Amino acid sequence: MRSAAGKILEAESPDITGMQRGACPALAAPMQTGDGLLVRLRPAGSALTISQFRQLASAAARHGNGILEITARGNLQIRGLQPGSVGPLAAEIDAAGIIVPDGVAIEISPLHGIDADEIADAADMEAMLRAKLGDLLGSPHLAPKLSILIDGGGQFSLSTLTADIRIVAQPARQWLVSIAGDDEGATPLALGGTNAAVDAVGDLLQMLIARGRRTRARDVDAAMAHARYPQIDSIRSTRPTPRKSSFVGVTRLGNGSTVLGVRLNFGQARAADLIAFLTSAESVGAREIRLAPDRGFFVIGLVETAMPAIQEAAIGHGFSVTANEPAEQIAACAGAGACASAFYDTRALASQLIDKIPALFDGSLKLHLSGCAKGCAHRRADLAIVGSAEGYSFIVNGLAADRPVARIAGERIDFAIERLARLIKDKRGASESSADCLKRLGSTGLAEALQQE
Repeated sequence: MRSAAGKILEAESPDITGMQRGACPALAAPMQTGDGLLVRLRPAGSALTISQFRQLASAAARHGNGILEITARGNLQIRGLQPGSVGPLAAEIDAAGIIVPDGVAIEISPLHGIDADEIADAADMEAMLRAKLGDLLGSPHLAPKLSILIDGGGQFSLSTLTADIRIVAQPARQWLVSIAGDDEGATPLALGGTNAAVDAVGDLLQMLIARGRRTRARDVDAAMAHARYPQIDSIRSTRPTPRKSSFVGVTRLGNGSTVLGVRLNFGQARAADLIAFLTSAESVGAREIRLAPDRGFFVIGLVETAMPAIQEAAIGHGFSVTANEPAEQIAACAGAGACASAFYDTRALASQLIDKIPALFDGSLKLHLSGCAKGCAHRRADLAIVGSAEGYSFIVNGLAADRPVARIAGERIDFAIERLARLIKDKRGASESSADCLKRLGSTGLAEALQQE
């Protein structure tokens, strides 16, 4: 690797000392970030009335810096709070009638109870879990970022989200309980009716509590799991494959109604834009918002004839209503200018990459732009570009904190983009995707390309 003067620096593992990795910034325990305190919340059912969402955005502007985010997992984040403003924010959330359940956040299908094609209502299963397992779900001995997911099926699934505990609806009123992974990679442990599934989740929570706050489902010993759930090897999921890959745009449901999926560009919106859009949506009949994975939400209650006008309003306020746009493949943190910890403007780099390397965004690849090594916006990506005091680190199929394959001095980013564009153009096979091309070339191929003169 070369020096700063020689363009490419030594690729060392980044220093993330003092960063709160693994913390869960709930309303009761906000997390310090580069732009103040951050709180993350998931309203009951991931649902808000239009009025509630507007009140929440107004409160974020009064008590924070006016920036709201929806995460890759569909959680809502409010940024830029100060120690004295968290309490007033909480009071306004309560006054708006917004319920945020205590204990572990449970992620559920965003169109629960609305999608006629769903197998079972995920909200009913969540209610059962909280009623029967409330003490376990609220245990301080569970890992702060423990994740539980309930997928009721339908046109949109949660199949690509990883979770410590997955509860997925199956035909014949059954539920599949599995651990540590996404729909394909998780290990199935139990298959049965509602009560059997709740009991299995209770057993898992007790096991995790006994092992302490650092334990996640991936740490469960395979031999122990086989001993406790001897049917592991014979269980298979039998649910149908979801029909849509992106929630963005207009979707016609089986009952004849329509919903609009709106994505926040890079998962972030200013309160003023959000309030104006919600007011427009309400004026044409919208009644509810459902938070959705991959940084957006569904607008519920619109008649189909109102769709063109509300889509135009969304675009006018900086939101996306077209599926599979290049920005949908980019996970970007708040970046410099919004977060003091960030070393570069992630939004500006995203726009530059979309403009200079359109072939990169063919729908196959997830790109993570992180202003620092903490990697707030995404976990593991096909390609990550991470900021540091020395410049930009390039990481293939890894985390923002991983050892980079190359580190580019700050003033050389245009050079790096040019070389990355040439790499995709010259090395990608005729029928090969961008993600497969980078995977095939690997760390060595990317590092060599970035060092070319």
